Parts: sequence; structure tokens; C-alpha cells
Amino acid sequence: MFNFGIPGYRPEWLSGRSAITATHGARLGRLVGRRLFRALVVWDLDEDKWFADCPVLLDFEGEQVEINHWKFDELSITWNTIDPARSPDWTDFHLAWRDDVPNDLIALVGQPCSAVELLTWRNRDFVEGTIVSLGFGFPNGHVTVHNALDENGMEFTPPGDHYMRYNIAR
Repeated sequence: MFNFGIPGYRPEWLSGRSAITATHGARLGRLVGRRLFRALVVWDLDEDKWFADCPVLLDFEGEQVEINHWKFDELSITWNTIDPARSPDWTDFHLAWRDDVPNDLIALVGQPCSAVELLTWRNRDFVEGTIVSLGFGFPNGHVTVHNALDENGMEFTPPGDHYMRYNIAR
């Protein structure tokens, strides 16, 4: 299994909202009320930009959720398996974990999580309901980690009408 050059990382790929809810719903719901202590992304040091193929790490007071999208509709959510003190080792890339970018994500650090949502694509085409994104609400902001076609993407505004929203309750 490909580990994205991250020591100890073993992605667990799931597709569809019901599989993700059954596997991670309760634990995701328990993030509500916890403060975002730290947020990390992998940075391409040569290109000076986010390396969106690797997981996004959100540490809620010691409960680190590791979010990664892959292929067309696969999402891996793992918990507390990645040590960001160990740099990814991916041939042809010079990568490191960073906790100071992007600015919109870092602005959420220190705030309590007020909501966790699973989001599915709403448009009436062949992808409706198959691609799942993960949204986190905060008193002064929001982040959605979504599938950007075989890599992660992030949005920092509340989900628009193109998503069906499913609140994960505690």
C-alpha cells in the first residue's frame, strides 16, 4: 500500500457517505467542542507551495484527524498515526510538514470546533452523492477538505448549494 512517503501512515480508503459515517461518524462527532490546537499540511520546499497529494492534519487537543482524498471518490480518515516531526520522503520532491500555512487555515487555530459535516456533491450528474468532503465549522470560520480530483483541496467559506450537508452530531 502506498503511504505517500509518510513513515507509519497507512491510509484506509472508503467511498460514500454511509461507509464514512459508519466507520468514523462517532469519533468525528466527538471533535465538536474541542479546540483546534494545530493544523498541518505538507509543503513542497522547492516549489514553495502546498503539496496537496498528502494528508491534511487537524489536531484537536491531542486528537489528530488525518484527511486525504485520492482517485475519483476515495477518502481516507486516519487518527493519530502521523508524526509530523518526521518529514515525508517522496522521490523527486523535497517535502516538509508546515503549521504556518495557509493563512485561512491557521486563522482557525485556537477556536473550538462548532460543527463537523460530511458533504456530498449535489449536482445532477454521475458524481452526485459519490464524492465526500469533510467540513469543520468554527465560531469565526470554516474549512472544507475536499476531493480536488486525485488530491486534496481546501475551501474556507461555508459550503454552498452544490453540496448536500450532513451534520455529524456528538
